[in-house]
Amino acid sequence: MAEWNAYYHNEDEDEEQEEGEQSGEYYKLTGRDSLVFLVDASREMFVKGEDGEPSNFDMTMEAVRSVYTSKIISSDRDLVALVFYGTEQSKNPKDSFKHVYVYHDLDEPGAKRVQDVDALRGKKGAQLAAETMGSGETSLGDALWCCANLYSDIKLRLSHKRLMIFTCRDEPHGGDSVKDRQARTKASDLKETGVVIDLMHLMKPGGFDVARFFCDVVSPPEDESELGLQMEPCGKLEDLKKRVRAKEQKKRTMARLNLILGEGLNVAVGLYATAVKATKPGSIKLYRETNEQVRSKTRTFHTQTGSLLLPSEIKKAQIYGKKMIVLERDEVDTIKKFDDPGLLLIGFKPMEKLKVHHHIRPAIFIYPEENEIKGSACLFSALLTKCREKNVFALCRCISRRNYPPRFVALVPQKEEMDEGRVQITPPGFNGFSLPYADDLRTLDPPQCRRASQPQVDMMKQIVSKLRFKYRSEAFENPVIQQHYRNLEALALDMVAPEETDDLIMPKVEQMDQRLGPLVQDFKDLVYPAYYNPDNKPAAKRKTADSGGGAEKKPKVEMSEDELKARVQNGTLGKLTVSVLKEACKQFGIRTTGTKKQELIDAVTGQLGS
Repeated sequence: MAEWNAYYHNEDEDEEQEEGEQSGEYYKLTGRDSLVFLVDASREMFVKGEDGEPSNFDMTMEAVRSVYTSKIISSDRDLVALVFYGTEQSKNPKDSFKHVYVYHDLDEPGAKRVQDVDALRGKKGAQLAAETMGSGETSLGDALWCCANLYSDIKLRLSHKRLMIFTCRDEPHGGDSVKDRQARTKASDLKETGVVIDLMHLMKPGGFDVARFFCDVVSPPEDESELGLQMEPCGKLEDLKKRVRAKEQKKRTMARLNLILGEGLNVAVGLYATAVKATKPGSIKLYRETNEQVRSKTRTFHTQTGSLLLPSEIKKAQIYGKKMIVLERDEVDTIKKFDDPGLLLIGFKPMEKLKVHHHIRPAIFIYPEENEIKGSACLFSALLTKCREKNVFALCRCISRRNYPPRFVALVPQKEEMDEGRVQITPPGFNGFSLPYADDLRTLDPPQCRRASQPQVDMMKQIVSKLRFKYRSEAFENPVIQQHYRNLEALALDMVAPEETDDLIMPKVEQMDQRLGPLVQDFKDLVYPAYYNPDNKPAAKRKTADSGGGAEKKPKVEMSEDELKARVQNGTLGKLTVSVLKEACKQFGIRTTGTKKQELIDAVTGQLGS
């Protein structure tokens, strides 16, 4: 019985080990992510900005809503909570903490929660917050303690726990040393339990001084790839969303490998997917009577007896040379295994040796894992620096997972880039480009066409120069996917109509016409003849019989009676076509019972073979 249970509990194990392209499901999740928004509800948060700019509370609710909707789309199994501190009213488990209002418990995001956050936005949202929660005394220590209880009440396995504090007050307790000490102590307790505390400080008159209190509360960066505490406060909504997005997305590795630089010299690295094709989620099957989700399972049965087969009774086979070669499961694994997973350094090549057509799939990002092997970050950084200085890429053999085929990868160095707000745009590390084998390259035989003249080439250069623009892939969203999620959002939130989506991939014809001016017409006059009309397709000319075109009738195949009798005696009637057999039956007056080939052969054999 244990064999059955073990088999069916891991029935997807085979598919998981199969060879495949990199995707978002390339790795197994070890647990759910969790995120708690701890928002300051003091009066200072509701003060409007200059020139009608939104208040800090409005910007915070916009950022929270953005995370809620993105979680619903990309990670609906993650847990999210919304807690306010510094409130007049109290709402938390058993009302143990004063001036702490748990607006949303730690649970999966849903449409109802998005509607709740929408109700707190704008002028009406500020009035609702004042009526529901109000503004009162502040005890950040009690708020952190309440958040710790939210985490302790969760029985699920959590892979990552994060808490974000939104405030515009750099001294939340007004200099009360007792409350400051309690808050620092509770923050230390949270960090010891694995909770990462981040500060999303907002703009305030006179500036926000992090060193007064919060520098001892927030967590240090988890690794060198993550930014620590930002000194400059957020004054704009986009800056706040960008910081929240950078923090709330947990960077998971596709695999952790050893970069083997030589015998006994290994560097621990992690592989990250920087670009994964976005697709619409698959449909979920529901039971039509109760609308409950149904699960599908695959079972293998014997074709003759109909009995359910155990995994030990199933083998794999390959036909080679008309012979079926049967293999056991361990033999299949042995055949598929080339070597242990890892990155083996082969050598270095100049960057000009790397061609555009070598890029055959999305690149992976490679970054050191200091926790695996001490000193990996230092050696990795030295290798990265030298590759950049010498303008070379590292050529490696990569086996990303067990039983995966090896591939050559080019490790291209990438330097770190920051924006004006000191938010990391590009992390330092290597981009791994999979290189093609000789079997992957194709020799093309393009058709020979008439070459353009030099005036035509010069004219096209002007057109290309006029239409050039700076392309950034992140500036263009997939309109099909965006419209799909707008429709789902409208259904979930009971909206009258979905929000309109801008199709950013449509060409801007008016701007193009303004830039080009008369160049298009000049190019047409230069390239195409005067009678050319691209809108009208020329009608297909019908070929006459005199010109040799059209469908020609096949000539009748005449066959003598002796020749037909010889084919009957030799048994070669089957080589004749049905039309020839019909013509022969008609020629010699042979009666047939049908029009199928075998019936015609039987009729001819019966009359001429007797």
